[in-house]
Amino acid sequence: MLSGRPPSTQLDVDQLLDRLATGSARQKRSTAAALEKAADALKSKVPQALKEYSRDGDDWGAGWILQILQRHHPETLAAIPEVSSGWFNTPSACGLNFGALQQALLREDFEEADRLTSCVLRELAGDQAVQRGYVYFSEVPRMQALDLTTLDRLWIAYSQGRFGFTVQSRLLNALDGRYDRLWPRIGWKIDGNWTRYPGAFQWSMEAPEGHMPLVNQLRGVRLMDALLQHPGLAYRH
Repeated sequence: MLSGRPPSTQLDVDQLLDRLATGSARQKRSTAAALEKAADALKSKVPQALKEYSRDGDDWGAGWILQILQRHHPETLAAIPEVSSGWFNTPSACGLNFGALQQALLREDFEEADRLTSCVLRELAGDQAVQRGYVYFSEVPRMQALDLTTLDRLWIAYSQGRFGFTVQSRLLNALDGRYDRLWPRIGWKIDGNWTRYPGAFQWSMEAPEGHMPLVNQLRGVRLMDALLQHPGLAYRH
């Protein structure tokens, strides 16, 4: 007989929650779908389950518990005081409010979350970027590291660890730093053609790993490279 933990399908909701919080990355993945099937039993467990996670972190286990409730029992979710303003803490060095972004990610409204992320990046870049509607790569160094960290944390926490700037950076490193290989890997280029925004992008959890958030790749690699190398993100690679 093979040793090891039993499959997720044989676990009750308490065991599933324990595996989500303490299991390996592979076990957490296999547990996610099983936990959603136990959504009814999960309702009463959420406040205690969330105590296993840090609100200052980016553990997607907490985000997934909240997303399951949002999918199946939003009324239960609305009754949890900490959730209405966003469960994860979202510090900002320049007073930005990340509440709307966190709520969009919680609802898995990834297209709206991506739009809000672009707005945040322009605000971090400065008034000229806000006025022109896009960011120059030369404006990235002035962005506050704390705010970029907060953006990345939220995307990771509400995507089962699939989306976020540091996810894109990890994939780029695995491809020897070659952006020409990254674009098709994350679904920004298909059959040699740039993916058309917004209709051809996949605004769902089933999108390729690293698919979001979007950066205007048509302006070349310098903006993307500047973001991924920013100290607020580089230390998280």
